[in-house]
Amino acid sequence: MKITGNRRLGVNIDHVATLRRLRDTPYPNLLQAAREVVAGGAEQITLHLREDRRHIVDADVWAVRKETPVDLNLEMAATDEMLKIALELKPFSICVVPEKREERTTEGGLDLSNHQRNETLKRIAHAAREKGILVSFFIEPDARDVAVSQELGAQAVELHTGSLCIAHQAPQGSPQRERLNHEWRRVREAVTCGVESGVLVHAGHGIDYDIAAELGAMSDIREFNIGHAIVCEAVFTGIRAATARMKEKLGL
Repeated sequence: MKITGNRRLGVNIDHVATLRRLRDTPYPNLLQAAREVVAGGAEQITLHLREDRRHIVDADVWAVRKETPVDLNLEMAATDEMLKIALELKPFSICVVPEKREERTTEGGLDLSNHQRNETLKRIAHAAREKGILVSFFIEPDARDVAVSQELGAQAVELHTGSLCIAHQAPQGSPQRERLNHEWRRVREAVTCGVESGVLVHAGHGIDYDIAAELGAMSDIREFNIGHAIVCEAVFTGIRAATARMKEKLGL
């Protein structure tokens, strides 16, 4: 499978489900949120079905898959349980991510240095591709990890932009801010490696409205998956307008 045509925005609506989970209410309605972000211009809905079901639950992924007209990107841990769900659900794409129970959110890319884990990733990639599902690995912006991802069967990589965004948000003169040029260099080198090796390059994590234009100017990044900033902006403007504003900032 190969994506052609326009670059894309996927909106991650996990944090809408987080609000619902805070008091175990039936609201906010996740399907309504999905429809609103589509109305705002999103080409894709991204959902992370975590092993502990802390926000998105199984019924959510099936409802979004059935009831929304755009692609579904399922973020998932590299486990047999999640693979089984993905093969039954048949989303447009999966993005395999690292997952730890104690983390608040995904803290970094997959560790691709472990041979046993890599064999699991290879098996997941093969099984999903056999079902016509686009396979992406969530990785650090590192040229080596791009190459390994391709060797393991990923057709796309989603670059973890968290460190870049943290450096961009940090005050001038702070140690974190001083890493900004280094983090930009890492991202650019990973994007170049992806293009040269024929792997689709996506980006996600920590992207806000202030950095969106700079990242969006990197035309070789074919897809952005953004959630937290859009849901936060929605507090003030509504999620449809927040999605449209992010698309405008990215230049999509």
